[in-house]
Amino acid sequence: MDDFEVDQVVQRALDRLTLLAETTTAMTSTLDSYAAVGRVCRILVPQLADWCAVDLLDDDGRPRRVSVVHRDPRILPVGGLTGLLPAVPENPVGPLSRALIGAGPLLLTAADISSPDQAADPLHAHQLEVFDQLGTQTAVVAPVRARRQVLGALTIGRSADRAPLTEDDLAMVEDLTHRIALGVDNARLHRETQHIAERLQRSLLPTLPQTGPLRLAARYAPAATTAEVGGDWYDSFLLPNGSTTMIIGDVTGHDLRAAITMSQLRNMLRGIGCDRQEPPGQILRRLDLAHQSLYPHATATCLYTFLDEDDGGDWTITYSSAGHLPPLLVTHEGDTRYLEGGRGLLLGVDPTCPRRHATETLPARSTVLMYTDGLIERRGEDLTHGMTRLRQHAAALAREELDMFCDEILAGMATDHTDDIALLVARTPTRSQRPRRTHDQEEGR
Repeated sequence: MDDFEVDQVVQRALDRLTLLAETTTAMTSTLDSYAAVGRVCRILVPQLADWCAVDLLDDDGRPRRVSVVHRDPRILPVGGLTGLLPAVPENPVGPLSRALIGAGPLLLTAADISSPDQAADPLHAHQLEVFDQLGTQTAVVAPVRARRQVLGALTIGRSADRAPLTEDDLAMVEDLTHRIALGVDNARLHRETQHIAERLQRSLLPTLPQTGPLRLAARYAPAATTAEVGGDWYDSFLLPNGSTTMIIGDVTGHDLRAAITMSQLRNMLRGIGCDRQEPPGQILRRLDLAHQSLYPHATATCLYTFLDEDDGGDWTITYSSAGHLPPLLVTHEGDTRYLEGGRGLLLGVDPTCPRRHATETLPARSTVLMYTDGLIERRGEDLTHGMTRLRQHAAALAREELDMFCDEILAGMATDHTDDIALLVARTPTRSQRPRRTHDQEEGR
């Protein structure tokens, strides 16, 4: 072997390593498996092939073509040949069907690429139609496999004006599919973990009490642009003395542990609130002491309130905040203001610090909105801008039905939100016309 041949061998080895490194980077740069394999296809074309396609199996085992890239994008039809494919047959004959059950990598020459009329099954026919449409002379179809499970298949093809794919390319394709499989598998595992946390979180959200004239509604929305679930939560229940509690909070973190901690805090707060029936500041102080003992290195926010109707039909809200955003009061006429009283430190900072509470009278047919920071926070923006936007949206919805109010608040405020969101809303009724109790009635005379 002369020096020129040696240089060629070294260059091919370097090209192969570069291609593998670029594929690994593409698959590890995002947890969106569709986006990742799209990047890989754009790397392989035209370096390795004239066109490339990746098919992934859905949860029900149906193949879906998630990416097709050709060196000449004008050849691809509108839609790019992506979408759901025919089911894998029980007796696979075609190369794609065989790859999707784990066979391969398979090298296909011009003699193996027959007319679609000669296809053994609908999936085979579909693949042959693609070969014909893209002018394929040679191709390699390989399974995308991880942890002894087939996740999909990679297909690369070359046309007649390029050197054909050979047996020497199979090892390279196998290395590529291994890296693709690891990325797809990691993305699926992450998604499954996120779904577990979200299902846990949703299962712990309470059924709101609807026993009196006070109307309640709530919403929970996981983050739209990430695969994370945090510790946002809400709760509402009736105290033994008849008061209606409204509680909202946020445990630090965006994972399953935060969701579990959230559920435990909620249950502790329920027990403390029902047992003690003290002012909100005292309840939060007791919760903070318990929180410090059980979770000494975690912090959380919490807004604890209860609502009561007095003998004259007026409704009052008594509340205390452990580092949480203030509730928004919206009157029936559309006037808005934040209830700024009863502020205190986050849970987990200083449990010995005294906590205050505040009490305010609520106008008839007014709305109290409690929320977590995902509703108003935006990256690179001051928090006051989000709070101003919330006031404007809420004022315009002051007279809408409560469910519509919640839905429109989310639609208007939570586009592409990067954090999960919890909302808890109460609306007071029209002022009761019942007469106030007289002194004699109070004395039982």
